[in-house]
Amino acid sequence: MQVVIALVVTPEGLPLAYEVMAGNTADSTTLRDFLDRIERQYGKARRIWVMDRGIPTEAVLEIMRQADPPVSYVVGTPKGRLNRLEQQLLTKPWHEARPGVQVKLLPQEDELYVFAQSADRVAKERAMRRRQLKWLWARLRQLSAMRLTREELLMKLGAARQKTPTAWRLVTIEVSPNSAMFGYRLDRAKLRVARRREGRYLLRTNLTEHDPAKLWTYYLQLVAVEEAFKTLKGDLAIRPIFHQDQHRIEAHIFIAFLAYCLHVTLKRRLHALAPGLTPRSVLEKFAAVQMIDVHVPTTDGRELLLTRYTQPEPEMRLLLDRLRLELPAQPPPKITALAVNPPPRL
Repeated sequence: MQVVIALVVTPEGLPLAYEVMAGNTADSTTLRDFLDRIERQYGKARRIWVMDRGIPTEAVLEIMRQADPPVSYVVGTPKGRLNRLEQQLLTKPWHEARPGVQVKLLPQEDELYVFAQSADRVAKERAMRRRQLKWLWARLRQLSAMRLTREELLMKLGAARQKTPTAWRLVTIEVSPNSAMFGYRLDRAKLRVARRREGRYLLRTNLTEHDPAKLWTYYLQLVAVEEAFKTLKGDLAIRPIFHQDQHRIEAHIFIAFLAYCLHVTLKRRLHALAPGLTPRSVLEKFAAVQMIDVHVPTTDGRELLLTRYTQPEPEMRLLLDRLRLELPAQPPPKITALAVNPPPRL
């Protein structure tokens, strides 16, 4: 079952609550009812709905604009719309929204298109694309040297495509129709287009008077939430799971929401106490501290149980001090009672 999660957050990104709706959000009635439900549940407020490009239809956006008062939104746009507006955007000047973020503004009737580029996002997305392309190129070289049947080759190519979707779109692969032979080459025209659009987003909004830097920040919150939920599912060791029952789906999402709350809390704590670190790097360092159970048998048949965590290394101690955290005392040992043999059954 596919679902869509609506996260209610403060302008600073602190999570307050969440709601779940069915995956078929393209239906205008479904999303309209969902907007009403949020208002009934949490009261009237000046909310800004930040949505990915696949959520609202044009009909829903029109309803949001015509509402009284209008419902504010910031929405990502598909690549096709960027292609249509690219010539108009070329004539617009860049504005410095904040250090490292530039925007172009394109008013269109009751909406404002914001074409934003971030130096940090360019570097991040470019590094991700290079890692994928490097892995895919090495994998294709390996497959070309293997002795496989055509069916085996197609399966391995499919697995490589699933692992590197971004890089796969930049490579042209031609498989022989009658054998396991194939050729591949880098599509340099697609690579140039990909490089030109890395770290750049085209947003549309009815907040025509808003600061473009704020709009960019709101949309980055959506990107961060999507990335965090993907990563946290792996951290919690609950992926992949294909639920069927509604209550299990809701329980799964609840655990992921709690984990995201802790993730955001850690991020803000790092911002104040250790600004050079990210939640991901800190969690990787904390993974070195493990809890183990030591079972020691005694001479009279009982068992001594020692629950212990590993002592942190000096680097970890420094990190704990910076974050003002203290590990709890080691738990006291436990000893089991003598096993009592059950009476024989007659």
